[in-house]
Amino acid sequence: MDIMNLEKVFQSKIDDEIKIEPKDWMPDTYRKTLIRQISQHAHSEIVGMLPEGNWITRAPSLRRKVALLAKIQDEAGHGLYLYSAAETLGISREQLLEELHTGKAKYSSIFNYPALSWADMGSVGWLVDGAAIMNQVMLCRTSYGPYSRAMVRICKEESFHHRQGFEILLTLSQGTEAQKKMAQESINRWWKPALMMFGPPDDQSSNTEMSMKWKIKRETNDELRQRFVDVAVEQVKFLNMTLPDIHWNEERGHYDFGKLDWDHFWQVVKGNGPCNKQRLDARKKAHEDGAWVREAAMAYAEKEKLSLENQSKSA
Repeated sequence: MDIMNLEKVFQSKIDDEIKIEPKDWMPDTYRKTLIRQISQHAHSEIVGMLPEGNWITRAPSLRRKVALLAKIQDEAGHGLYLYSAAETLGISREQLLEELHTGKAKYSSIFNYPALSWADMGSVGWLVDGAAIMNQVMLCRTSYGPYSRAMVRICKEESFHHRQGFEILLTLSQGTEAQKKMAQESINRWWKPALMMFGPPDDQSSNTEMSMKWKIKRETNDELRQRFVDVAVEQVKFLNMTLPDIHWNEERGHYDFGKLDWDHFWQVVKGNGPCNKQRLDARKKAHEDGAWVREAAMAYAEKEKLSLENQSKSA
């Protein structure tokens, strides 16, 4: 079958809501788009463990420590699900990590900001994970089967993270004046970086059109961002706090959320954010320090393989 007919069959599957599976024919651009998106998502889960990990020992109670530790372990699992999904597209785990460590592959810009207070664990859960869920629920219906199935599992766990973050802020909002002030200051700092998590405006995104055609994405960056804003405005009322630069637009029937600094966003993406170097150095060190574990696991697997082969021969 020639390339034009292959593309026609591929697109008809997409249009008929039939999942694309690893052994199916797919355009090279579709494959590359998925590798970029899935790997960025996987890297974000792994790097996202770092700012939260710093707060395990400083969490205010044993209950908070255990809950935060469980959340971080979930994120490690999410990264592994996603690396496995990316591998079905023909790229190795080693190459994925190499691209992260050299800076070729990106991760969500939000994780290049510092977590300065305990309230930030609440804001990360409520705002950052909330924004992620808004995007990830859509990805449960993405056209690539392994990615779609991974996202169903991930979204179930992310919903706990979101509620955990909101509950931290709710507790602080009912505390002392200093605690209320800490919570509001944290919300103010994380609000606009969380909005930029959805990616650049649609008119500046070079990938949106094809991703929508191939149903990798089901909604655009701006559509998801607006929905998140409208939901967050209602949720913040329960905290008796505010979101910065929010105004109701009667004509649009939505909340306006002020101007976002996209120049700053791109600087962070390019590696010039507050914690870019710190985050990447920490990831590279963890990878190097864990080399002996990977080597031991491979040696054990090889030993088990030889043992099974010998048993088979003697049977």
